[in-house]
Amino acid sequence: MQSFPIPDRLNTALAFTVMALAIGLLWLGSKTDGLWIIVPAIVYSFLLLTNYALIHEGTHGVLHSNRKRNYFLGTMLSWLFPISFTVLKVTHIVHHCCNRTDHEMFDCYYQGDNRIIKYIQWYGLLLGLWWFLIPIGTLLLAIAPRFLVSAPFRKARSTAVLFDDFGRREVWRIRFEIAGGIIFWIVLYNVLQLDWETLLVFYTCVAFNWSTRQYVTHAFTPRDVRNGALNLTVSKPMGMLLLNGHWDLVHHQHPHVSWYYLGHLAKGSQAPVSYWRQYFRLWRGPCLCKEKGPDALPKSVYQGM
Repeated sequence: MQSFPIPDRLNTALAFTVMALAIGLLWLGSKTDGLWIIVPAIVYSFLLLTNYALIHEGTHGVLHSNRKRNYFLGTMLSWLFPISFTVLKVTHIVHHCCNRTDHEMFDCYYQGDNRIIKYIQWYGLLLGLWWFLIPIGTLLLAIAPRFLVSAPFRKARSTAVLFDDFGRREVWRIRFEIAGGIIFWIVLYNVLQLDWETLLVFYTCVAFNWSTRQYVTHAFTPRDVRNGALNLTVSKPMGMLLLNGHWDLVHHQHPHVSWYYLGHLAKGSQAPVSYWRQYFRLWRGPCLCKEKGPDALPKSVYQGM
């Protein structure tokens, strides 16, 4: 069996480098006047793609081979997003189990679905509007976890099973992580002399940049939990920023393997398709679906994550 050791030192160095650069860009943004603030904001939004890629590694337990360090690094990086690391880990496992099922069918609609709602969901996703609900949802899980499993969320396909796995232990972890994140941002806000306008510009760029990439590897793919993803062609610098995240089909087929090896494993995978062709196709809107979705995989498949 082929071995894929986790690049502990490289990942740790990347994590602290991303944190340092992010803080530096926030400081620069606080000192920049007028429309020029958009320059560090855009750079920040691309840096946070790497930040998210590292958090993603942590949700799979491959950010560091030591579980405690994996958790620490994942939590620290999550403060920048901002989100609770536990929230992202639990919901990401749901994503791997429910990929291309009805619970994640954002790009398609059935004959009897409300098309207006589907279009609002879809373009809200592409424009980054739903990103702003992530911090709010994280706070709700910490304060009133039962609210997110109430009737309105149960009836919606996309949230019907999303919050099922947050037990007492997970909720207390979320509270601990949020408390750490609040302290982190209070210190950062005061030391860097930030203002809410700077943060709004920075995170509006983050929301759009992050959101436009979240469904590009899944939209219009076969309705198959493991194989419902794409490998995409991107430039070498972008591939480095995404930590090989453009090999998403490879990742779904080998979810416990570090980003470091995805390019190697891609040699035996489906040929990549054009990122830009796929991206512009997203803006045409969701399409009618006539096939039945797959059954979700049991969570036990990913118990090692």
